[in-house]
Amino acid sequence: MDFNGSDTLPGPRTEDHLPHTAETAVKVVIVGGFGVGKTTMVGSVSEIRPLTTEETMTQAGIGVDDNYGSETKTATTVAMDFGRISVTDKLVLYLFGTPGQERFWFLWNGLFEGALGAVVLVDTRRLEVSFDVMGRLEERGVPFVVAVNTFPDAPRYPLDELRTALDLTPEIPIMECDVRRRASSKDVLMNLMRFLHAIALSRAALG
Repeated sequence: MDFNGSDTLPGPRTEDHLPHTAETAVKVVIVGGFGVGKTTMVGSVSEIRPLTTEETMTQAGIGVDDNYGSETKTATTVAMDFGRISVTDKLVLYLFGTPGQERFWFLWNGLFEGALGAVVLVDTRRLEVSFDVMGRLEERGVPFVVAVNTFPDAPRYPLDELRTALDLTPEIPIMECDVRRRASSKDVLMNLMRFLHAIALSRAALG
């Protein structure tokens, strides 16, 4: 999805310092295969002008990158995307979008370092890409939620069917979203925060 069509915050974005009321900052990673909308999600929801590391796609990627469903995409993330959103006056999320092409996955370990949670963006046209993504998060012990990006030309399935297809355990949240819309992207992040809160309460109850 193209960030140019995204909803943005009213007024200009500025590289403001953190609000003086902020008490907690949390690192969240946005992961998924090539062209699932990670850059668009970070851009649509960030309250500061997002940092992107997009480069123009070249002939060198032909036969290497799987661009099915993203044939019109002309740029790709080669390092990371970065944004920030204040969930409350006291809680701030730092958002890190990962590169989607497999040849850049060696960067993921560094981006996962210190992450409290993750959003796995899914394209129903390429569900198989999601297994490697989720496997890497599980290996690192990073909790995640799954957000199905509703591309206009992608098939739609009931969430229960997608949960089964993705082999998700019952406690992992799965939802639909439109990453071009700020409110939809923020809803995904709020679901992640609720999921992380539930995990923390469960661990506290176990002592």
